[in-house]
Amino acid sequence: MTRRWQATAAVVAVAAAVTATVLVAGSGGGGEHAAAKAQAPADGLRHTAIDVSTGTCGQGWSRPRSGTQVFDLHNTSGAAAEVDLTDPRTGKVYGEVEGLAPGTTRPMTVRLGSGSYAFKCLQNDADAVTGPTVVVAGKQPQGPAAAPVDQHDLIPPTLAYQKWVGQRIAELAADTGRLKADIDRGDLAAARRDWLPAHLVYERMGAAYDTFGDADAAINGIAARTPGAVDDPHFTGFHRIEYGLWHGRSAASLRGPATALDGAVHDLLGGWPDQRMDPAAMGLRAHEIVEDTEQFELTARTDYGSGTSLATARANLDGTRAILDELRPLLEPRDAGIAKLDAALVRTQATLDALRHGGVWTSVDKLTHAQRQQVNADFGDLLEQLAPVAAIFEVRRTA
Repeated sequence: MTRRWQATAAVVAVAAAVTATVLVAGSGGGGEHAAAKAQAPADGLRHTAIDVSTGTCGQGWSRPRSGTQVFDLHNTSGAAAEVDLTDPRTGKVYGEVEGLAPGTTRPMTVRLGSGSYAFKCLQNDADAVTGPTVVVAGKQPQGPAAAPVDQHDLIPPTLAYQKWVGQRIAELAADTGRLKADIDRGDLAAARRDWLPAHLVYERMGAAYDTFGDADAAINGIAARTPGAVDDPHFTGFHRIEYGLWHGRSAASLRGPATALDGAVHDLLGGWPDQRMDPAAMGLRAHEIVEDTEQFELTARTDYGSGTSLATARANLDGTRAILDELRPLLEPRDAGIAKLDAALVRTQATLDALRHGGVWTSVDKLTHAQRQQVNADFGDLLEQLAPVAAIFEVRRTA
């Protein structure tokens, strides 16, 4: 069992949510076009009815104004559509609604400033259609927007990150070889000393776990929460060895798991040059790593006796920083909040570092109430700051 697959549904939900967050794009239930025009808005905002089709994309917006407002998008065509509100000069996206079914109406909530805007309608099996350009006069500041990235933009940082991962796998192979040698000669004290550095190398590569495929479960799998699950032969890897090292198991009982772990890592190392990471997933991975850390490390779900969950959480932050470093040239011109993101990452790292004393990490169950609150607050803020990254790097259809 691997924790990455357990979190899949949550990650998909996050991908949808963060897009709405950065673009302030609304979504909701269906309704008829006439009803949208006739009913007084309960939200107190200005509503404008917009037609969506290949022939009338963006029709209905005749009196533009600045400020927060709602566009009620009605799909009059026979196919589902994605609708973006864009700046036709720069391509920046101010709002989007995906999966607008035929005959339905959904709201798009945006905050507009002075500038040029046009709706772009992207229907299934049809070319994109851009509606008429509408100009909001004045000198009002514009709301949140995301300059779109395409697959080609993301290929260079993905390749650079993949090369970095390859170097970490080589480092990991040396570390698991050392761990195996400790156990082979029966030196469990040395094995307990060498287990954590090896495990942390693996944890820093969180954005590559999906590309690792079955190797992730073999190297870093977790046991089910049932009696005797830790003795299941399918429970392998670092956590299987951790359980044995900190629960008095013999060296002889750990030689098989150590050999299997070392073999799985070397297999991964040998096959890595043939793997290809998905560029479209890069932005989401930074958010996903921290989300998984909250779910597994900060709850001690993955602690099998070493008490080092916070060390793992700290390594996960290193992994988040590694992927952000590769994305930064694309992120800086697109994310006005990058300084807040950097500050949140530094603050969260410092909070965790303060929980290490003389090389020994505080275990999660030994945190004081104040320490627990601080850790939770820092990780919550960091997740909020990472949300725009996932939205910014969502590869959008443009034609």
